[in-house]
Amino acid sequence: MAGQVVLSAFVQVVLEKLASAALEELRLLRGLDGELEKLSSTLLAMHAVLEDAEEKQLKDKAVRDWLRKLKDVAYDADDVLDRFSAEALQSNLEGRSQGRWKKQI
Repeated sequence: MAGQVVLSAFVQVVLEKLASAALEELRLLRGLDGELEKLSSTLLAMHAVLEDAEEKQLKDKAVRDWLRKLKDVAYDADDVLDRFSAEALQSNLEGRSQGRWKKQI
């Protein structure tokens, strides 16, 4: 249906990103364990509600509007996780590069 918002699958992808090795490394390096755990818990709770809301949006404009706003928040969270993953990969590459220099010296 036109205008229908589907978020549950997207939230599942974001949850999988939270469990990635790159984010796990960054979580440990930057002390983000509490914040990322809170985000994961919130997303799990959202996921449980989303499937019902996605069905209700067909009949309820307020639910559809709420899902659109929630979609923006979910995309923002995904962008933050992408930046964290990129930072973790960069940090990992820099660490490997420094390790090579130490071996050569």
